[in-house]
Order: sequence, then structure tokens, then C-alpha cells
Amino acid sequence: QVQLVESGGGLVQPGGSLRLACAASGSIFSISSAAWYRQAPGKQRELVAAITTADSTNYADSVKGRFTIYRSYGKTTVYLQMNSLKPEDTAVYYCKARFGGPSDYWGQGTQVTVSS
Repeated sequence: QVQLVESGGGLVQPGGSLRLACAASGSIFSISSAAWYRQAPGKQRELVAAITTADSTNYADSVKGRFTIYRSYGKTTVYLQMNSLKPEDTAVYYCKARFGGPSDYWGQGTQVTVSS
């Protein structure tokens, strides 16, 4: 059974950094494409960053220049490096991934809180 497990969330001060990780297990295939989403209280889930099979990336305007999505060499883990964090980045962050087919798999989410 395919599972995605996020880690790396926590409490950080404004201007700080965090690196989220999304580790895949249970699949014989590596991650072909993936994305990070976030959902703040009372708001809809929104796309933060995505990476394609060809390693092309795209970002929400609100995080461009601050966040970076990338994969591990073996393509079993996807990371989201978050720099210059702002209070408005506070949310539960979820990863979504595909393993060469059309099915999407989601992780359970990790809380990121940016506060002084």
C-alpha cells in the first residue's frame, strides 16, 4: 500500500526557515510528479508548489522566490524548502504525489506555524 508521510513542520519565527519532507513507501515506482498544498483555518486548500516528471517547477505567486520544491536523487522523497517565512504561511501542508500513473496519493499533513 502506497503511503506518503510528511515531516519537518513546526513553529518558527517570521523570517525563519523550515524544510518539509514527503517520504514515499509501498510503491515499486519512484515519484513521477508531486505537489505541496496548504490549508489555513477557514480557507480552501491551495497549491503552493509543484514539480513535474521532467523536474519543471511552478509556484504560487505568494511563495515565489521564497520556497523551493525538489526531489531526492532516488525520487522517493519530495522536499519543500521554505525561507523567509511569514505569518500568512501558517497552515497545514500536504503533499500529493503520483507514481507514473493517474492516481493521486496524499499525505496526512504537517502543521507549519509562523509566529513570534
